[in-house]
Amino acid sequence: MAGETIIYYQLLLHKEWQVYIAATEKGLCYLGTEHSSIDDLAKSSIKQFPDCRLIEAEDKLTTYTDQLKEYFDGARKQFTFPFDVHGTNFQMNVWKALSAIPYGKSFCYSDIANQIGNPKAVRAVGTAIGSNPVAIVIPCHRVLGKSGTLTGFSGGLDVKEKLLALEKIAYKA
Repeated sequence: MAGETIIYYQLLLHKEWQVYIAATEKGLCYLGTEHSSIDDLAKSSIKQFPDCRLIEAEDKLTTYTDQLKEYFDGARKQFTFPFDVHGTNFQMNVWKALSAIPYGKSFCYSDIANQIGNPKAVRAVGTAIGSNPVAIVIPCHRVLGKSGTLTGFSGGLDVKEKLLALEKIAYKA
């Protein structure tokens, strides 16, 4: 079928972590937290790639799973694989700014708004962060409230707390 995008996926189980991951031939296109489902993966895939087909194929995802396991083990601080994510220009700018937050550090929403040159767009930044299709690797969990408080996370606050603890990022409950 012309124009069809093949998306390979799997449920990665590693220690206490359970995440759905998916990739096209170009790169990672979905990473859901342990509260995500196969339906969430399908919805995200269709939103980004309207003409797509999902194929379960662990063998096509080893580059991603190896690096994620290293991250979950505390041995990796940066991901080196490519992404294939699609969003509005605003979302893409926000996701690029998130990608620049170093391991073990946190920013607040206004920091991201300032970084993309739109200081008044704090709420829109929050919405774009919530639309991030590759949680963890585009590190939306590193964004906290203005005073360092734990704020919303589309993957669940309990998962955000686990990720912050893994990276030893302090926050106010």
